[in-house]
Amino acid sequence: MIFSSILTFAVVTHENTVSDFSWQDWTLITFICCLTCTFAFTPPTLLALIFGYFIGWNAVLPVFLMNMVAIFLVNIITKRIDGDKFKMYLADNKQISNILENIRKEELKFIFFTKLSPVLPFALTNFVFALSGAKLKNIILGGFFGMIPRTLLAVWTGSQAKEIRKLLENPNEGSLQKILIIILLVVSVGGIIYSILPKKIEV
Repeated sequence: MIFSSILTFAVVTHENTVSDFSWQDWTLITFICCLTCTFAFTPPTLLALIFGYFIGWNAVLPVFLMNMVAIFLVNIITKRIDGDKFKMYLADNKQISNILENIRKEELKFIFFTKLSPVLPFALTNFVFALSGAKLKNIILGGFFGMIPRTLLAVWTGSQAKEIRKLLENPNEGSLQKILIIILLVVSVGGIIYSILPKKIEV
């Protein structure tokens, strides 16, 4: 939160300087943002708005790159530190174990709908997925496809903004943006609930 506030202040204060950045500068920034996203210093949506404002649709590739790298790094770091201890702890709780079992059957869908949500914290969900023992392949695929709508929406919103200050103070000012966010939220919640609910066994 503090880092995001500092970033916002810096971008607003030095807008003209940032506007003159070269592609080499944006490449370095993308690399740095991969690390800040990994350690939850900056939310990807904020970065997508800023990137979209300054470089338009060229922001899509670097934003997706930083998202995927962050998801991968969080998974690797968490598993190295935790060593499946948390997963074993959850398995001892029958109620939680049943929920995890239902999620495991629909793991890819659950991750997709979770990442589709514009309100669930990016870094926190990455951390939880890693702790729960979800397959890295499903985390990457579900994260990639789930992040597509919200990332494109953020980049598009940034590219359409006239002033960086107004964009960062009220990123969802337009009616269309609000409608799309509500749609993403409804679909995400519905999908998550569907993934958690126990499935009937077909005879």
